Amino acid sequence: MYRNVQKILFSIFLFCTFHALSAQDLSINPTLISRYKNTSDEFLGYDSFGYSYQITNNVFSKIKGKEIFEYKNVSLGKITKVDLQNPLKIVLFYEDFNSVVLLDNQLNKMTEINFSQNAAPIVVSAIGMSTQNQLWIYNALNQQIGLFDYLKNEYKTVSIPLTEPIQYYQTDFNTFYWIDKKNNGYSCDIFGKITSLGAIGDFDKIVIISPSQYLFSKNRLLYFKGMNKSNPEVISEIKILEKTFDNFYYKDQILSIFTATDISNYKIVTP
Repeated sequence: MYRNVQKILFSIFLFCTFHALSAQDLSINPTLISRYKNTSDEFLGYDSFGYSYQITNNVFSKIKGKEIFEYKNVSLGKITKVDLQNPLKIVLFYEDFNSVVLLDNQLNKMTEINFSQNAAPIVVSAIGMSTQNQLWIYNALNQQIGLFDYLKNEYKTVSIPLTEPIQYYQTDFNTFYWIDKKNNGYSCDIFGKITSLGAIGDFDKIVIISPSQYLFSKNRLLYFKGMNKSNPEVISEIKILEKTFDNFYYKDQILSIFTATDISNYKIVTP
């Protein structure tokens, strides 16, 4: 009987220990490294040379200290999206006019492309910088992902038609990521291989770090979601100081939080 009691107590101990470990705080506490006033309509992020990028009154600017470069093109309407992957070749997308402008590192116009004038019809609803003088293109006419060589003015389709509309997309040089209206995530490489990233939870805003990691906001809170061997789906709240924010940006373990009045930069280490 004594041994039975010991076994029961030991089982209770294991049960409590397991649940105590399971209930551990998985939150991430980033370190605030800087904060300054935000005077832009939309803050876009930083490059590796220390320049910041923003849009104010539809004027795109690049700033470091007293050094300021600006670009505006009133004939193309509102800037829809900016790709900063290559600071020597910045992509400005003007969706209303189905056009893109490529800028050099001093924001001088290098190339302007009107896809409506292309030999093969293209209606662009997503775009990003790719490799070898190419742009990622999502062509709304055929619902396919393609690559556009802006030096040769040549377009090629790489993916099969997508079955669901895109609600969010993000690109790097080798990959086109997207989340469809059913919250399913996918990636497509430059050869057209599509890989499922699985179901993505509800989000207000999101940034994909890798095929297995992303940051997202929901109901004014910020979270990290990743995968590891012990827990295939780890969701950790990121404990920032801001009670509310407009947007966020992540690059190289620096998390930037944008509010209507301030920009805060945190050093963050993800699990």
